[in-house]
Amino acid sequence: MPYTCNHVHLKAPDPKRTADWYVEAFGFEIVRDDVRPTGERFLRCRTVEGTIVNISGPRPNDNYGPGDASLHHGLEHFGLDSEDVQADVERLLGLGAELLQGPIDTPTGLTVAFIKGPDDVRIELLMPTRR
Repeated sequence: MPYTCNHVHLKAPDPKRTADWYVEAFGFEIVRDDVRPTGERFLRCRTVEGTIVNISGPRPNDNYGPGDASLHHGLEHFGLDSEDVQADVERLLGLGAELLQGPIDTPTGLTVAFIKGPDDVRIELLMPTRR
């Protein structure tokens, strides 16, 4: 059986605020917003091409460590295609993102930049290098 990516799940201290940021920053659509029987607020978002990104808060009595937008082992970042990395970086900085690296023209023919989004999530923007 082939495997496909079902979803990405982000944890956030204020999941609605975080979801609203992704709606404004990347055009995500909030398709569900409720409180689960386990007590945490749960928002299901969909990217413009249909990838599901769940954003939920902590369950009562759970303790979460801080996010980590630095380079690290484990799930380090997720990447989003961009038509203009420089313009997107400038727009996202205006929404409160922090530039971590780039934009950089890579030898593979891509321009990439890394930003820190809400809750210290590392996000990569990618576009084919313009020649």
